[in-house]
Amino acid sequence: MRNIKIPILVFSLLLQTLIFSQEKVIDSLKNELLQHKKNDTAKVNLLNALSFSYFSFDFKKSNEKAQEANSLAKKLNYKKGEAKSFVRLSHNHRRNSELNEAERDALKALKLYEEINDQAGINASHTALGNVAYYKNDVDKALTYYRKVLNYSKKKGNLKQQAFMLNNIGMISYSKGNLDDALTFFKKSHALRKQLGQKKLGLRALNNIGAICLNQGKYTEALKYFKQCLSIHREDNNKSGIATATSNISAVYYEWKQYDKTLRYLEESLELGRELENRVLIARCLINIGAVYADLKEFSKALDFMTESMSISKEINDKLLLSEGNFQLGGLRLSTGHPKKALKNYKTCLELSQSIGDKIYMCHAHIGLADTYVALKNYSKALYHALEGKKLSKELELLVQQKLSENILATIYSKTGNYKKAFLSHQQFKMLNDSLFNKENIEKITQLEYEYKYKQELDSASLRELKLTKTVTATNKDLEKSQRNLLFGVIAFLSMILILAAIIFYLRLKNEKSKTKNIVIEQKLLRSQMTPHFIFNSLSVLQGMILNKEEKKSVSYLSKFSKLLRIILENSRDKTVLLSQELTAVSNYLSLQNLENDSYKYSVIIDETIDIPLFKVPPMLIQPFVENAIEHGFENQEGKKIIDIYLKYLNKNLICTITDNGIGIDSKKKKKTLKKKSLSTTITSERLKILSKDFKMEGSLVIEDRRKYNEQGTIVTLVIPYKIEVTS
Repeated sequence: MRNIKIPILVFSLLLQTLIFSQEKVIDSLKNELLQHKKNDTAKVNLLNALSFSYFSFDFKKSNEKAQEANSLAKKLNYKKGEAKSFVRLSHNHRRNSELNEAERDALKALKLYEEINDQAGINASHTALGNVAYYKNDVDKALTYYRKVLNYSKKKGNLKQQAFMLNNIGMISYSKGNLDDALTFFKKSHALRKQLGQKKLGLRALNNIGAICLNQGKYTEALKYFKQCLSIHREDNNKSGIATATSNISAVYYEWKQYDKTLRYLEESLELGRELENRVLIARCLINIGAVYADLKEFSKALDFMTESMSISKEINDKLLLSEGNFQLGGLRLSTGHPKKALKNYKTCLELSQSIGDKIYMCHAHIGLADTYVALKNYSKALYHALEGKKLSKELELLVQQKLSENILATIYSKTGNYKKAFLSHQQFKMLNDSLFNKENIEKITQLEYEYKYKQELDSASLRELKLTKTVTATNKDLEKSQRNLLFGVIAFLSMILILAAIIFYLRLKNEKSKTKNIVIEQKLLRSQMTPHFIFNSLSVLQGMILNKEEKKSVSYLSKFSKLLRIILENSRDKTVLLSQELTAVSNYLSLQNLENDSYKYSVIIDETIDIPLFKVPPMLIQPFVENAIEHGFENQEGKKIIDIYLKYLNKNLICTITDNGIGIDSKKKKKTLKKKSLSTTITSERLKILSKDFKMEGSLVIEDRRKYNEQGTIVTLVIPYKIEVTS
């Protein structure tokens, strides 16, 4: 385990609430303020409104307008306006990590609102105080404030305020590691937003739901939620929202090890963080950029970014950021061969996360400590921390961390001679790894990205078309009659461009559909290779061996079975594999099928004309016909059962024949009125058509009954498209 990226919930409720589509509002308020010359309560309200609108765009102006409102309200003895300005100043101080000042101003606001018995203002003050407490890592105190506001809003039927508080309470559940509870609160908050028709205000909850999905290894879902948020924030030029979304999107791409995209999104988020003077976001982006460079083995760069981040975190005394920073620094120290320094960082991370009750970072710290103690060969302490990390990761449903803990446990058990437990942990590790990075997930991600880009292109095309229409209309009004012919010519020319663009788009779309068809066929093939029938039979055989206490035989069978599964799954991911890999898979399959009772003899013969290391072929073309021979070719047949596989290279064709001495294909057709065509034959024929075009080489399939040659059985002849591997 090195440099694990930690998915996070970036902002609390009010940092992102009601900060949408504010640029037009700002222009309107500025104009109104310029026209309003009198220093009265109306001017105080305008200044407070401007401060609020500037919040996610220009921090300095937001603070400036709040101070101006505060000074004027005091002169006018306008307590409500003064209290509202204190709430605005509290939010500004909090965002700048000046938490004591933020709490001071929120308490001043609360006192003024209580004096005039303004319940809405009291709720706003309680919310501000809850936010300060949350950032001070006093989550129980924050929860007390949030629940006060929630209870009052329920009593008054204020759905909007309920949505605010449900999101905030979800944040607290998240920080305590109660991810299921947090998810419930966020979904309730989002549902209320939809009910109120407040799509944009519901983005905060979507962001937080995405962060939980990211923690739980549901990367496709996380990316979907984050990109929905980013798309709408970009429409409104909401810099604070864009910074949040890009930071979270970077975490998804980090998990897929797409470091170029990770850095691109992090750098955008960092630039906006500096522009907004948001030190929490700046520190978090810096530590994450450092983690990326650590993975890229650029350790000097990584240390520079992490050191700068830790310096900011210490300045603002943010325990969560310090916990994150120590965790990432621990990973860097361990990667660069300094386990004792790493141990210090991981211990600090654990202490800080325990002090703020952050179970997620407690889990990460335990796994980091386990990895470090393995490096130090202190296996007893490593085992303790690995088990604690595993326990917490299961409790929190963190699949990535479960995988890491199982991998470390496999190493510890192996080093201490407990090979049975080492084997079980390794099996768990492989299962979790496969579930996190399966092919279906990657295809969904590709589809999602394609749809997102397609939507952007359509939106962009619509805007260009709108501008073009406006230009043509304006020009048409100004032109004299003598110029109209020229205008019509221009319109015709532009129309032709649009038609050509449409044709190009259609051809691209058709190409994408063709690629999709190829993927579908390969997926069908994969399912046909490892049929549920074969897996069920194999597991049944294994069960019989275990019940008969044939320990050596069952271990051998299980080893061959797992090896075969992995080879076939790995081969299925690639467009071409080495001929040697394909033959290894076939041989392993034959060996496994024959392990139980040596029911048949088989041979794999390669003609001398074939230089095996040079040939690359499409995976899994041969195995389906071998399986057909075993499963159906020897039905109710006694005596010797023989399967021969022969490869030869003739007239630049790679030819494979699969021969058996079974009942023959014609006999099978007579015995069974086949209700459907052979699945393997259909799929292979479809593949060969596509492969022939792709390889620019003819491929074919012929299945014959050997009776026509006065012999018994079936012969399958495959002409396999291939590529020659160029060696240096």
